[in-house]
Amino acid sequence: MAGENGKTKYFSLMEQLKNDILSGAIKPGEKLPSENELAAAYSISRHTVRKALGILENEGYITASHGKGTFCSERMRHMNRSGNIAVITTYISDYIFPRLIQGMDKVLSANGYSIILKNTGNSRQIEAKYLEELLEKDIDGLIIEPSKSQLSCKHPDLYAKFEKFHIPCVFIQGIYEEMQDKPHILMDDCRGGYLVTRYLTELGHRKIVGIFKADDSQGHERHKGYVQALQEAGICYDPDSVIWFHTEDRKTKPANALARMISQGRCPEGIVCYNDQIAVLVIDTLGKSGCRVPEDVSVTGYDNSIYAQTWNGGITTITHPQEKLGEMAAEMLLLSLKGADGRKGSMRKIIDPELIVRGSCRERKR
Repeated sequence: MAGENGKTKYFSLMEQLKNDILSGAIKPGEKLPSENELAAAYSISRHTVRKALGILENEGYITASHGKGTFCSERMRHMNRSGNIAVITTYISDYIFPRLIQGMDKVLSANGYSIILKNTGNSRQIEAKYLEELLEKDIDGLIIEPSKSQLSCKHPDLYAKFEKFHIPCVFIQGIYEEMQDKPHILMDDCRGGYLVTRYLTELGHRKIVGIFKADDSQGHERHKGYVQALQEAGICYDPDSVIWFHTEDRKTKPANALARMISQGRCPEGIVCYNDQIAVLVIDTLGKSGCRVPEDVSVTGYDNSIYAQTWNGGITTITHPQEKLGEMAAEMLLLSLKGADGRKGSMRKIIDPELIVRGSCRERKR
């Protein structure tokens, strides 16, 4: 039966409730009146109310919880453009991230967006906490460096909610194995690990130690490159010449393991370090053990950070275009916000590394 305006009663109720939701009169998460209350308020049957609610639920405006009632969908928080982009990194204070954020801000601010910044300390628990918080906030998109990306994701349901609410996500620096099809920008870390190791073999080094991070995908990729370069040089891979460390022991494990190796008479000729921070730690440890860099041991880093640039003589390292990577991530997110088709390859980028030779390595004469 049609109402006074010519529309069916259930359609009129549906439009009224939808308008209340879109205007903010009914807020995300707020409980709607019961079927009986709506029927009485609009002088219609419960069957008519149920038809109106069914349409709203199918369109994602409301959700029904058995035994609890009907609620305005949390998705409504994200229906209107907020101008906010969330960025989650592992370590804001690290040498990479200030310029990374600078690159993102340059692109996003030019397009009218502001950044909400979070850092996890590479903790998956904190990452989940921040994802939950952001789902309750007005954000248009997310750029995230996943925590401990070598391990399985512990909270895929939260990422599924971002997809459900049509909030695009771009992964940087690493990506969970289960989410390889999601938009991401990565360094070719396998190639980077290969380049520094090959450089040491070309200098005549044979006993080459590798120090890698175990809980991030970057560490495993750099280790792959290390193994590949050794094999090409005809050097047998020795697992005892590889030091693995985790986020929690990154400040102690590499130094202690290397010092123990040297004390056992197994001093390396060259060392491939996970990054420039580890390289500085290694150089300090070598000095305390009476080994000179590069006279006795050649050392390489990764990231071309301020550490690599300012150490006496400089550290041989791999480029990391921090600001450019930030710009690329922001541009990729903007494409997602415009509905670009990621299947065409525009949503997956791999950055080629470059070797930068400085004074921390020297040729080994035999």
